[in-house]
Amino acid sequence: MKLSERSKTIKPSVTLAVTAKAQAMRARGIDLVSFAAGEPDFDTPQHIKDAAVRALQKGMTKYTDVRGIEPLRVAIAEKYLREYGLQFSKDEVVVSCGGKHALYNVLQAVVDPGDEVIIPSPYWVSYSDMVLLCEGLPKLVQTRQENGFRLTPEQLKTALTPKTRAFILNSPCNPTGAAYDRQALEGLARVLENHDCLFISDDIYEKIVYDGFQFHTILTLAPKLRERTIILNAVSKTYSMTGWRIGYALGPAAIMSAAAKIQSQSTSNPTSIAQAAALEAITGPQDSVEKMTREFQQRRDLLVDRLNAMDAVECFKPQGAFYVFPSIRGLLGRKIGELKIDSPCSLAEFFLEKAQVAVVPGEDFGAAENIRLTYSTSLADIEKGCDRIEQAIAKLS
Repeated sequence: MKLSERSKTIKPSVTLAVTAKAQAMRARGIDLVSFAAGEPDFDTPQHIKDAAVRALQKGMTKYTDVRGIEPLRVAIAEKYLREYGLQFSKDEVVVSCGGKHALYNVLQAVVDPGDEVIIPSPYWVSYSDMVLLCEGLPKLVQTRQENGFRLTPEQLKTALTPKTRAFILNSPCNPTGAAYDRQALEGLARVLENHDCLFISDDIYEKIVYDGFQFHTILTLAPKLRERTIILNAVSKTYSMTGWRIGYALGPAAIMSAAAKIQSQSTSNPTSIAQAAALEAITGPQDSVEKMTREFQQRRDLLVDRLNAMDAVECFKPQGAFYVFPSIRGLLGRKIGELKIDSPCSLAEFFLEKAQVAVVPGEDFGAAENIRLTYSTSLADIEKGCDRIEQAIAKLS
């Protein structure tokens, strides 16, 4: 069977693969603690579910506008005006089947073969493969923990070339939890103002920030970038709606029109009743967001403290999202029997098979000395999982 060369250039999502393996183990009755899945463990707030039920009862079960229903697009535009003072029309908004789909549409609309797309590393696993699917060239720029896993203006300036088509920034970041404050964003903006590439701002974790951190979107700091900036977001993480699959993009009308045209030939519109739920999420009560974030902060503090107390593990304290990305450099080279821990992947396999704990290896995030753990699980499970990891590490020599 001959497959396309395109299909051979990309790899399956490591996060989904580990999550599937963990679910299969649980189905076999194994008592497993999973730090793998990147989704909140809270239920979708009731008022959002009620909105979906009302939509069903009213018969909202047909095709909608490919770009998304008009009230939802208007509500998204009004959110950005209300929260950031940014003006978008409904024609500058496209609603898609999740944040991943929104990004895919945008990249397909703007990236040609041979175009470079700058991606700070560590990075969300799908960025580079999506660029490859456009026949573009992912240009990975390594950040360092001592800089808070943040790309510096000097690094960005060095990476930019005449072939650079776009720069993707995720703040707060999956997998590191690093977030860019006002000063950091202003530094990047000054560099971007002198280059004509597009800026793609992945803001999906905008509401999940800690310790008084203030989220900024770059357009509030650099209005000159308005016609070159695309903002990506979703209801998935903020409202614990991952399975509802509603994301969106905002940006220049020409780019949004092209993204909508691509969407029209793939999925058509996102699910109608999920759009009704997303409308309620954005326009309805927001108290559940603060409640979830407070709980995430407690979990973060516990997990970071436990990991930093372990032998040969060093964990950066994230400012946002719900992941930690500890360095396991000190464990590389250790052994247990015939098994040698020579990579994050082998360590993840060791934890899964011997400790019944699922973590995600760092290789597919662009990191050869880290693993990712999500704290979208209970405090009790965090304690149990850390106990198991600590005991497993003690068996290595």
